[in-house]
Amino acid sequence: MGVERGNILTGGRVALAVAGAHLSDQPLNGQLTSRGANLLRTTATATGYRLYALAGTVPAKPGLVRDSAGAGRIEVELWELDIAAFGAFVAEVPPPMCIGSVTLEDGSVVKGFLCEPFALIGAQDITAWGGWRSWLSAGTNSAAPPKIG
Repeated sequence: MGVERGNILTGGRVALAVAGAHLSDQPLNGQLTSRGANLLRTTATATGYRLYALAGTVPAKPGLVRDSAGAGRIEVELWELDIAAFGAFVAEVPPPMCIGSVTLEDGSVVKGFLCEPFALIGAQDITAWGGWRSWLSAGTNSAAPPKIG
């Protein structure tokens, strides 16, 4: 991926992992593309993350949290923005979402969307679906996770 100083990519761009409403073809993706963000690839987090469907968010959003006991690997898209666009984007991220460090399945660490723990009250754990798109395609009223294995 060409990570140089921490999360700064070659050419002064920042990598950002998104897991929900900012994914391609999702309602908030325009907040990235309007800032000149480029999709690098679809990948997954390392194991140890959980994904929750947050209650009462508009548009609907998931919350990604690190959980050392969790075995989840969650699908994410990796986008790149120039530093100024990244700063402007982060300044508009509303609670309970926050930007932190996310470890990817290849071991690299990038900036990415995470969720403040208070928002998990009343949220549905959707980790078993492996990602926001999979959960959405199963139907948002689906309470039973897919059978794995």
